[in-house]
Amino acid sequence: MRTFDLTPLYRSAIGFDRLAQLLNDAQRGDSQPSYPPYNIELVSEDKYRIVMALAGFDRAEIDITAERDTLHIVGRKQRDGAERTYLHRGIAARDFEQRFQLANHVKVTGAAFENGMLTIELVREVPEAFKPRKIVIGGDNVTSLEQPRQAA
Repeated sequence: MRTFDLTPLYRSAIGFDRLAQLLNDAQRGDSQPSYPPYNIELVSEDKYRIVMALAGFDRAEIDITAERDTLHIVGRKQRDGAERTYLHRGIAARDFEQRFQLANHVKVTGAAFENGMLTIELVREVPEAFKPRKIVIGGDNVTSLEQPRQAA
């Protein structure tokens, strides 16, 4: 595996430390956990959906927290006192923690849990101040910063 030196990025760019940290984390080779299985969908230009298969979980056993740039999903399976003997155990109802890094201005708008599927809706809401705006080129009545001196 190739390694990349991001030191030049730190010398010439200001405010990109989060991007560099994400690249470093991805480069380390720590793979995302494969349990529980999930899909990330692009619903429309600024809308996303995460769908997780959580067979065997109840709504009360799932905790979702959105904090600044991280979405954290935790599942803690409640243990019942019954001893079971499995001949085959194919449903892996074990505890999990899943984290997703959210881009700037991506917000969680809702979550639903139905038929063992957790659905989380996200939307990118770019503030008006950050959106591109059209600058109108004025005509003869453009004022300048320096006002001409009037004769006395």
